[in-house]
Amino acid sequence: MHRLEVPAPHAPPFAVGTFDTIGPLSRADFPHRHTFHELVHVTGGTGTHVVDAARWPLRPPHLGVIAPGQVHQWADVRGLTGHVVVFTDDFLLDHPADRELLRRLSERPWLPLDDHADARVTRLIADLEDEYRRGGDGTESVLRALVHVLLVRAGRLLGTPSPAPAGAVASEFVRLAGRPGPGLWSVRAHAERLGVTPGHLTEAVKAATGRTAAQLLREARIREAQRFLLRTDLTVRQVASRVGFADPAYFCRFFRRETGLSPGGFRRGGEKHHD
Repeated sequence: MHRLEVPAPHAPPFAVGTFDTIGPLSRADFPHRHTFHELVHVTGGTGTHVVDAARWPLRPPHLGVIAPGQVHQWADVRGLTGHVVVFTDDFLLDHPADRELLRRLSERPWLPLDDHADARVTRLIADLEDEYRRGGDGTESVLRALVHVLLVRAGRLLGTPSPAPAGAVASEFVRLAGRPGPGLWSVRAHAERLGVTPGHLTEAVKAATGRTAAQLLREARIREAQRFLLRTDLTVRQVASRVGFADPAYFCRFFRRETGLSPGGFRRGGEKHHD
């Protein structure tokens, strides 16, 4: 099971590059799975891509879509060229309905490209790679927007309609969860802000994103705590309070359960990275 390694604790859960720059695991010849989504734009090579025991011969150009948990491998491949785009579910926060589109695409994970489609995919991935390498203000939102366009166009190739926008309630919840404010750390608090019942909010978010409102809030809490730990001098007790925990000990247990590190250990790791 492969996990996405990011260059820093606060970096977006995203990477793009050639098969060579992403690394040898991007073309592993043994069955494996990963915890992230993977898009592969194959421009050259021979052999076979095996996804969940289905064999897809390489006749480039192709666009491949591998979902988290799918078992795949490259078999008898020679001269493989192209690009790989990888990202986690968390990266889709701005466009949560893309998760459903990715699920549909993963059911037919190997899309042949005609010359026009290949040129459009090539341009989009070139823009993604340039934005990823150069960085700058708003880079993460630009990357998310470009990935969204790439997925929608891939869906058109499949004949899959673009997913309907999430309901207004779910969309507003996702927006609020992505920019947490004081006191908005529970599903009930968000429901009250949005003028709906907690049950209605839970159902709307689940239908739109495929994930629970509580799960999204846990992840938002962790991201906010990580931001305070890396970018401020607040004590762990103060960070706990900022993210809605009256008991610092409970916050520490929550943080370790979600990240595998104590708050102090996470902060020390971030400091070492920046030294």
